[in-house]
Amino acid sequence: MKVLLLKDAKEDDCGQDPYIRELGLYGLEATLIPVLSFEFLSLPSFSEKLSHPEDYGGLIFTSPRAVEAAQLCLEKNNKTEVWERSLKEKWNAKSVYVVGNATASLVSKIGLDTEGETCGNAEKLAEYICSRIAMESVTVYQTIPHPGIQGNLNSYYSQQGVPASITFFSPSGLTYSLKHIQELSGDNIDQIKFAAIGPTTARALAAQGLPVSCTAESPTPQALATGIRKALQPHGCC
Repeated sequence: MKVLLLKDAKEDDCGQDPYIRELGLYGLEATLIPVLSFEFLSLPSFSEKLSHPEDYGGLIFTSPRAVEAAQLCLEKNNKTEVWERSLKEKWNAKSVYVVGNATASLVSKIGLDTEGETCGNAEKLAEYICSRIAMESVTVYQTIPHPGIQGNLNSYYSQQGVPASITFFSPSGLTYSLKHIQELSGDNIDQIKFAAIGPTTARALAAQGLPVSCTAESPTPQALATGIRKALQPHGCC
């Protein structure tokens, strides 16, 4: 059975996207289509903030992209040496929060200790953080639409047909792809089981009038694969 995931491919240590592998264990043939391209905004400002941990209560990494932004700041501004010598230790004296184990793994590679990865989603992490500290400032990174989404979806539908399930990984991904999916699916859209990686995306789906067949219990390949398998079973729900 074929399922469509609207996300970038990310190879793990085994050389395969973990979502494709996990879904394959249930006999599901997954295809990944990137919905968004990414542009980091305000990197110079972020770099300056990384240089002054004394001004902040901690760090929050909301995604692997956020970790990539930090790495770019260190590399492009020749901060690697000062990071290893002093900045890393100063940030580790504070709280470093992350959403999910994948992000936690990447943050650990730049030498920071993390907490909050077991919260499961951004909402629960926010509740966890608010119960511990008062937040004073955040840095926001913005995504822009992937220019090839319509062509990629057209190609998928022409070769694969209507998928049994489509998973959205963000509200913005839904915004930029829904119109094309509706046009390509036509009257068959009612056959598709729509899945969300978390509750925020699930609410965005519901706001568009789409039935949410599955919301992953946590933003992980294992949780999503389990949820989609249940949703695709006769009378399944998750």
